[in-house]
Amino acid sequence: MVLSCTAIAQTTKLSLSVNVAAKQHPIDPNIYGMAGFAAGSYPDFPAYAQEIKLPNIRWGGDATTRYNWQVDASNAGADWFFIGGNGQTNPTPSGQVDAMINTYKPAGSNPLITIPIIPYIYSNSYSPSTNLYLCSFNQKNYPNQGLDPNIGWTIFFPFITTVDGECGMGWDTTGSYQLLDNNIYYNHIDNAPSIQQQWVKHLVGKFGKGWKGGIHYFQLDNEPYGWGNTHVDVMPDGAQYNTIVNLGQEYATAVKEVDKSALIFGPSDFLDAGWIGDTTQQDGLMAGQYYLKEFAQYDKENGKRSLDYFDEHYYPIFLNGQGTPQEIQTTRWLWDPTYNTGTWVEQYFFHGPFMLIPRFKSWINKYYPGTKLSLSEFSLTYDDPTIYGALTQADALGIFGREGLDFADEWYVPAPTDPVAYAYRLYRNYDGKGGQYGDTWVDSTSQDQTQLVVYGAERSKDGALTMVIINKTANPIKGVVHVANFETTSDWAEIYSYTGDNLTSIVQQPNIPLTKTGNLVNGFTSTFPAFSASTVAIPGTK
Repeated sequence: MVLSCTAIAQTTKLSLSVNVAAKQHPIDPNIYGMAGFAAGSYPDFPAYAQEIKLPNIRWGGDATTRYNWQVDASNAGADWFFIGGNGQTNPTPSGQVDAMINTYKPAGSNPLITIPIIPYIYSNSYSPSTNLYLCSFNQKNYPNQGLDPNIGWTIFFPFITTVDGECGMGWDTTGSYQLLDNNIYYNHIDNAPSIQQQWVKHLVGKFGKGWKGGIHYFQLDNEPYGWGNTHVDVMPDGAQYNTIVNLGQEYATAVKEVDKSALIFGPSDFLDAGWIGDTTQQDGLMAGQYYLKEFAQYDKENGKRSLDYFDEHYYPIFLNGQGTPQEIQTTRWLWDPTYNTGTWVEQYFFHGPFMLIPRFKSWINKYYPGTKLSLSEFSLTYDDPTIYGALTQADALGIFGREGLDFADEWYVPAPTDPVAYAYRLYRNYDGKGGQYGDTWVDSTSQDQTQLVVYGAERSKDGALTMVIINKTANPIKGVVHVANFETTSDWAEIYSYTGDNLTSIVQQPNIPLTKTGNLVNGFTSTFPAFSASTVAIPGTK
């Protein structure tokens, strides 16, 4: 099938083309995942997850790095005054994680579980019954603390008082250097593969093995190259990538000894520095390249695969443009070979534009072919409550499908009534009746993706042709859509639009009459509103 659109806004003419016979590939539903850790703040989110059939839910983030499943508690690190505990006198082992898994079972959401590989996890001992929390830099043992120079927060956190006083951020009184934790075992124990292996056994015993529809996905910690910052109390010197690799291999092996069908994600590191590491200690390679190379060699030596997904985290470098039309262009970092913003990564390491997904795929193809690609934590919208946030998210999801990304989780999880939530609905429930965007990508190109873009896909269950068409401009664009090589017995195409005029619903527009020769569709004409995203569906013949 060939579909083309000539769109006219004033004197502008743009062409869109879709060729169903070219570049077909499956669209993995896991690109529509979200972060369960963040979703917990919305009581109505589980119902939304069921509505859009949320494919996966992630247990991850900084606060999971030191999670001890045996006491169901972690240490929040520098994100929250190095406080650990869960406020319970008799915690249930793996209670939080088990509850998350059960909460999203009705939606069919497969969990991605973070396995701590850091050398220390939160303590299995408790403070006196009068207090259920401990912190690394407490007032009693570290009285001489100052303001955190990065955030300017109070010297001590006044709302939680531990047995040893209030909790600080661990900076000296001048705010010039981080204090050393002189007793890590005050609130931590040594981590070990055997501890995590017992947790995997618990999860498998309760929910089943991956190949039996149980727990499929396990992640090797969270942003390990940042341990020397977020988890500076236990890792003041951080960890270089040779250590990160060795720990990853050890714990991946431990997980797969319990369930050989488990799928392992790593290194799950952060934007820029986490992708790069220290090239002088990585055979001259960037961290991601080195990680893939070392895992490939390890797996070759052991005769089996221990890394299944090359996984990284991604946030746009700049927030300028948030809440404005410029925000929509940030999706170009994901793919565009002409979008060079001059960042230090582009200049000194990439020697050109980010082209994030194609670049990571090239690393995989060179160093460990067959590994899938994941962005288990990303956000391009930063919880933007405007139409621009919704269009940015919708554009990113279309790009994920086009570029063949295998897995993705949005970190800034939207409330079900937020604009970004409607971006997901355009793909997962555009008609309010479970209507979904297709699962097989068909070649779709745009003359100018900065203005009008189409993402086309066939829906396997009924053969429908679905398209998400995004107008990124301030003007309505009237498009004449030419369709070739697609047959239907219907005389109509359905269209559902989301615009800034109504941020609380996707509105079904009048059906679009098709021009046809017999059952062969020739085209249709429609006007795409300013700053809008529309899902168009032409019934198939199945």
